[in-house]
Amino acid sequence: MPDDVAAARAAAEERSAFSHPPVDPDATAPYGDLPDQVIDFYAPRVQVGPGGPVPLVVVLHGGAWRAAHDRRHVTPFAHFLARRGFAVASVEYRRGGDAPGGAVADTAAGRWPETFDDVAAALDALPALVRELLPQGDPRRTVLVGHSAGGHLALWAAARHLLPADAPWRTARPAPLRGVVALAPIADLAVADKLDVCGGATRQLLGADDLFEQRRPYADPALLLPTGIATTLVQGRADRVVPQAVAEAYADAAAKAGEVVGLTLLADVGHFPLIDPVADACAVVAEEIAQLAW
Repeated sequence: MPDDVAAARAAAEERSAFSHPPVDPDATAPYGDLPDQVIDFYAPRVQVGPGGPVPLVVVLHGGAWRAAHDRRHVTPFAHFLARRGFAVASVEYRRGGDAPGGAVADTAAGRWPETFDDVAAALDALPALVRELLPQGDPRRTVLVGHSAGGHLALWAAARHLLPADAPWRTARPAPLRGVVALAPIADLAVADKLDVCGGATRQLLGADDLFEQRRPYADPALLLPTGIATTLVQGRADRVVPQAVAEAYADAAAKAGEVVGLTLLADVGHFPLIDPVADACAVVAEEIAQLAW
């Protein structure tokens, strides 16, 4: 496909995904004291199965770990999953970076170590918050779902038990997850860096030069394998934001570590249809989640 045609299609996909009005959650609760340390909760809109608590889907939004992109852009996706019968928790976390004067720079990616602090704290707090605010959800049947940079964070969160011993986020045992569904994830930070994914976002997240390599063992899902947790990657073959090669690199690393990771490749699909409720690709995502959740 000619570059101009591919670019036009990608732009149309992005417009469609961001055209939906935000959907307010049924409840929002803090997991910390800061404005970005909150979780939105969406109750299931239909009953699927015999009744009783339903699987919990935890959503980690993307946006290259940058401050300009918050959880509001995935509220239609969260609501879409609730309409499919899931209980949904959508996690906010600190993004961006320190700018002069202590402000947060929208163009910088991530905050070290705050982005990781927040994801770990949110997931640790989640079971108690679900019991209080989303009793329809069953924390014992949790599927972690992340898109793009959120896909990186989902894979990382599922691998906390494999972090180096001195990592503050390390857990003693694997997270009690039914599985992870990572959507166009920035799953291998070294490969993403070589491909300059999202304008150098991986080096903005971890730091440049020596810091990048020093921090990778604490942050790169491709180095934290095998997790022992069922994992599926969903990737558009036409993705111009996070190329297919990044997901393939993670899947290859998993295989070398003795773990089979599912890789669903969607023809003629770019980056944003995976979270666009009107796109066929989003229905595929819901089915992949259901395969693990139920």
